Amino acid sequence: MDWIDVSVPIREGMPTYPGDPPVHIALASSIADGANANVSRLEMSSHTGTHVDAPAHFIPAGPGVDALPLDALIGPAYVVDARSLRGPIDAAALHRLGIPDGETRLIFRTRNSDLWERSAFSADFIGLDGAAAATLVGRGVRLVGIDYLSIAPEGAPEPTHVELLAAGIVILEGLDLRSVPPGPYELVCLPLRVVGADGAPARAALRAR
Repeated sequence: MDWIDVSVPIREGMPTYPGDPPVHIALASSIADGANANVSRLEMSSHTGTHVDAPAHFIPAGPGVDALPLDALIGPAYVVDARSLRGPIDAAALHRLGIPDGETRLIFRTRNSDLWERSAFSADFIGLDGAAAATLVGRGVRLVGIDYLSIAPEGAPEPTHVELLAAGIVILEGLDLRSVPPGPYELVCLPLRVVGADGAPARAALRAR
């Protein structure tokens, strides 16, 4: 089976989380202007597009993204079908979603994926609340992913992020799952190795297993 790239392309004008710096891409040197090579300058948030959150994002003195274990970011994953949900994913909703036992990397496909078809940030996205996050901690999950720019519901970022990050669970946000049927996959996700950073953009891919 072929790998499916579930990363959001980084481009100027793309949706970004409110308050985060927008993306700017410009040539720092240009062959057209007499330089011997084209070299681009990138300006963006560490939480642009498809990205990984490190504990330092919400926990003072927490480890940076460069300290995240690669074995949490690579391996079997399960794409959970949560497209029927219209509100925050709580502990009861998790039970109804029928997540198989033993899956340690969970990626939630919600109605959020359709939001990537909009040109601007949309606040009506779905996330996991603090109780759902605590349930996942109890299940021994190592990575949790979702198909928009925050794992937490709009307006309540701290409970979910703190619950997961304090337990050492990797958070993968900003996935594009429009072409991914729910089910079992292999995941490869490699965030940029930025020393001490609270997060970093990542390239993520899934392959059916």
